[in-house]
Amino acid sequence: MLAPSLRSPAPQQQRRRPEQRQRGRLPPMEPGSAGPPGRGLRRGRRRRRLLLAAGLSCTALTLYTCLQELPPLDVGPGRARPPPEVTVLLWWEPFGHRRHMADCQRRFNISGCRPSANRSRYQEAQAVIFHHRDFLLHGLGQLPAGPPQRPPAQRWVWMNFESPSHSPGLRDLAGIFNWTMSYRVDSDIFVPYGYLRARQASPRFSLPRKTKLVAWVISNWNEAHARVRYYHQLRKYVPIDVYGAQGLALEEGSMVRTISQYKFYLAFENSQHTDYITEKLWRNAFKSSAVPIVLGPPRSNYELFIPPNSFIHIDDFPSPRKLAIYLKFLDQNKPLYRRYFAWRDNYDVHMTSFWDEQYCKVCEAVRTAGDQLKIIQNLASWFES
Repeated sequence: MLAPSLRSPAPQQQRRRPEQRQRGRLPPMEPGSAGPPGRGLRRGRRRRRLLLAAGLSCTALTLYTCLQELPPLDVGPGRARPPPEVTVLLWWEPFGHRRHMADCQRRFNISGCRPSANRSRYQEAQAVIFHHRDFLLHGLGQLPAGPPQRPPAQRWVWMNFESPSHSPGLRDLAGIFNWTMSYRVDSDIFVPYGYLRARQASPRFSLPRKTKLVAWVISNWNEAHARVRYYHQLRKYVPIDVYGAQGLALEEGSMVRTISQYKFYLAFENSQHTDYITEKLWRNAFKSSAVPIVLGPPRSNYELFIPPNSFIHIDDFPSPRKLAIYLKFLDQNKPLYRRYFAWRDNYDVHMTSFWDEQYCKVCEAVRTAGDQLKIIQNLASWFES
């Protein structure tokens, strides 16, 4: 998506079926705003209202950029009030890795934010973040103990950036959390793996010299995965250089340096779920200036985040053989190949900064949410939908 300005938390909502989601959709590139927590309209209605409102001054494609880049109002000298400070407590640092907490003001222009992993601040924290993978490791018994278990108005935030296929234990978490934070658009706090943002005054995009055809970097090789099965079929018709645990070593250990030599990159997700579009697209392909060949959610889902002519979906072709024929055709047709980079004249690629960006966005969510509270009773059914 285009650069995310922070969404206010919104209630969990049921997803529409893919064929419903694609009607009338242009790819909104930057996360925008939604209402405060509480019962609300269905997600589809909320998105339509957001797009219609934005249409007054922005196209759907640049909606989020417009929302983020509006200048602050000039309230005159002596009248501006600094926002109240917000303390966000990280109950477990992701995967047990200790790290320095971000300066939200300096990095993301979010003032008055105090992220911390110091549990002595529990009673003063307006929000507490629980990382799902670490929750599985420590269990329910390691949640904050009372009395009181949860200070009034404190939000508990469930944070997860794995797909449902790799997120066990969800059905044990009903009625515990107030907000969700994930890559899903309908999360209370939406944080994609990456997004597009309006290109600033900078040198024009220059396509690196390409000397090779197709690359794939994979660390978790599983013959049962759809991506490995498809690879075995595709490589019968077109050469594919594989890097990682099952293949070649990256040049000087650099993903971007290696992949930038290739015209195409297999941005194959390890599982196929709504909105699950990871660094395989944003960093491995886009940052390396390779055309992504994607295997993940349907094309219509990708087009919510990126222009339709910026990628190739395996579903565009009836078979791997047909896809291979098209890749070889593009290899010999430079003008058509370069069309896959036309969007670069208008957008830059931003990779989300894990985990600093998440912590700072929770601060802003707390500030914009108001006093309404909710409890998520259907975490598993929502996330697995």
